Amino acid sequence: MNVGGMMDKQLRHVNIPIFVPHRGCPHSCVFCNQHTITGQHGGVTTEMVCKTVEEHLATLRPGTDVEVAFFGGSFTAIDPCVQEQLLGAVQPYLKSGQVRGIRCSTRPDCINEEIIERLRTYGVTAVELGVQSTDAQVLALSGRGHNAEDAFYAAKLLGEAGIELGLQMMLGLPGDSREKAINTARDIIAMKPQTVRIYPTLVLEGTALHDQFCLGKYVPLTLEETVLQCAVLLQMFGREGISVIRVGLATTDGVNVDTAIGPYHPALRELAEGRMIRTMLEKFVREWLPKRLTINCNPKELSKVIGHKRENVMYFAQQFGVMMNVFADADVLQGQLIVCEKNQKHVLPILG
Repeated sequence: MNVGGMMDKQLRHVNIPIFVPHRGCPHSCVFCNQHTITGQHGGVTTEMVCKTVEEHLATLRPGTDVEVAFFGGSFTAIDPCVQEQLLGAVQPYLKSGQVRGIRCSTRPDCINEEIIERLRTYGVTAVELGVQSTDAQVLALSGRGHNAEDAFYAAKLLGEAGIELGLQMMLGLPGDSREKAINTARDIIAMKPQTVRIYPTLVLEGTALHDQFCLGKYVPLTLEETVLQCAVLLQMFGREGISVIRVGLATTDGVNVDTAIGPYHPALRELAEGRMIRTMLEKFVREWLPKRLTINCNPKELSKVIGHKRENVMYFAQQFGVMMNVFADADVLQGQLIVCEKNQKHVLPILG
């Protein structure tokens, strides 16, 4: 089982990101300020594409699996001539084998058979759809301009075309709830993506959501509630073998502890994975009532079992009086914990 990042791939994968903020997007969602999120202003030219690709390729070791990724806006809503120019700039790197494919992000209502044929012609290997939510009220209050049926239809077309499907969902949008987020995750699983990104909603200046926040009409999720929701979603997607490739916005000059209002944390994924493991271990502790836990785990998962800043170790000591000792053991499979208690060994799956 893969919990998106808990399992290493044999071949290292790298996206060369090229941001096209707001370009082509027909709507302005209440939460969106792409210039702040990406740190980029202005248009993207073919020269910029080539320069970015060259700079990244110069830093990568041979054998790296590379895709050029057009992120930030609704790529397939851009003027078709401009799409072809940008995609065309990547073609020499595809032909030389330096780049395996192209990835782009777009909206569910900006995918149809004609668009897919264009993408395939230019070597697009993966498309990420900003689904965000499948709840009608949440989509309407967020100003998305599409519905859940658009997402299901786009996912179906991309799957039939053999293009890798990535889906993005958001937590804490206006009108959202924990139950609605779980329902959205179930719908996303039904769409059969290969990858998922989870983005808790942050309030950024220059957005309609910031105006609502200042008027007291919107309250962002707390960090604690966000960690709880992300832990549940990581477990849901992990059980289905869906790789979660991102949890939370990346830290940039525009998105950091000083600029973002709401559940921002630079180690959000680590918090969520640690909480998922804690929840699983807590069930064991309540059933077996041990005084001491000795846990062996794969070295790659040591920090997650201990918890961010040792919070899992402290939690069990404070809440149950249980001393928790965690050891790295390369013989333990990733995704499993070996728990020793009263001369017994229990094999516990991290995904529960």
